[in-house]
Amino acid sequence: MCLGCQDPKHKDHVCGQSSLREEIFCHLPYAIFSVSLGLIILSLLSYANGQGTVLGAHRLFHSLHYLHLIFSATGAILMFRKYSQNFVLSLLVGTAVPAVFCTLSDAILPYFGGRLAGLDMHFHWCFVQHLPTVLPFLVIGMLNGWVISSHFASSQIFYSTGSHFLHIFVSSMASIMYLVSFGFSSWGEHMGFVFLFLLFAVLVPCTLSDIVVPLLFARKAQVGRK
Repeated sequence: MCLGCQDPKHKDHVCGQSSLREEIFCHLPYAIFSVSLGLIILSLLSYANGQGTVLGAHRLFHSLHYLHLIFSATGAILMFRKYSQNFVLSLLVGTAVPAVFCTLSDAILPYFGGRLAGLDMHFHWCFVQHLPTVLPFLVIGMLNGWVISSHFASSQIFYSTGSHFLHIFVSSMASIMYLVSFGFSSWGEHMGFVFLFLLFAVLVPCTLSDIVVPLLFARKAQVGRK
């Protein structure tokens, strides 16, 4: 059941039957197109900027990573509040999900991808090194999720389609820029490996953060309420 169930009447049945494998299969086209578009943009930047690509990628990584936090927090809150109105737990979900999965997708997996390719990668964690900059984006993302969750179902469906694609696209761009700016400047020589690895690095964390983990927390809240 891709992107969760859109019919509130089925939220206790149809959505509960959606497996991680099914969600990943549904999200796969989003990830393929997003990573492909990201590599096109990187190729154009490399052609235009030449030796300045690494410096430009470093700046772009931070901008894209911060924006990724907004999309991730919004999606996590929106999915959680479809099935639970527990405010305290929604705060935990909106904070923990972006902190874990944005870092995993944008930094940890690209870092290990570069190491796997035999490169001397540098690890950079914005939640530790740029926390004052990170927090406003995280808060705005959670606020956005609460606002959208109070709208009609049609508004929520819009997020689940167009904005979800943007979420995966921003994530793929952040991952690509991390690779280039923190050690994988010769990405063009290993483009096949980069494409496949980024596909994994974007697909799994985004699926977990947007659908699986918020839904698990919401189920726990429902069980606790009973």
